[in-house]
Amino acid sequence: MTDEQAARHLRTSNRIAQAALDAGHHPFGALLVAADGETVLMEQGNVDAVNHAEAVLARRAAERFTADELWGCTLVTTVEPCAMCAGTQYWAHIGRLVYGMAESDLLALTGAHPENPTLDLPCRELFARGQKAVQVIGPVAAVADEIAALHRTFWHR
Repeated sequence: MTDEQAARHLRTSNRIAQAALDAGHHPFGALLVAADGETVLMEQGNVDAVNHAEAVLARRAAERFTADELWGCTLVTTVEPCAMCAGTQYWAHIGRLVYGMAESDLLALTGAHPENPTLDLPCRELFARGQKAVQVIGPVAAVADEIAALHRTFWHR
């Protein structure tokens, strides 16, 4: 996936996050992009505190595609996945991750917000403990501020 493709897909993910926000959910959005780096196979907004956009997308993708197909795909998401979401991506066999904003930057915005009790476990550390080499690209500086703007509005309301 090129830098231009990653930025474009992250902006689409942020629009999905805005739609989730508009529907009364936390502002997170994710896409599953095919191996060609262009084709969007699935999209998902955040559902609730347990059904995060990335985890729901990964579970649904695992039902729809084979492990071999998913290994060539990319999960594109607005914010670095938490441990639950990264683990779900790992078990779904999605071979690449692109995220816009670091989880540590989200924590700096949310502080001790009761709806975001962040786990301090970067996804790279989680993936490094596994037996598969999931490729991680992020944070992507070109879109991190756009994503952060949506979160600033939400968490400080």
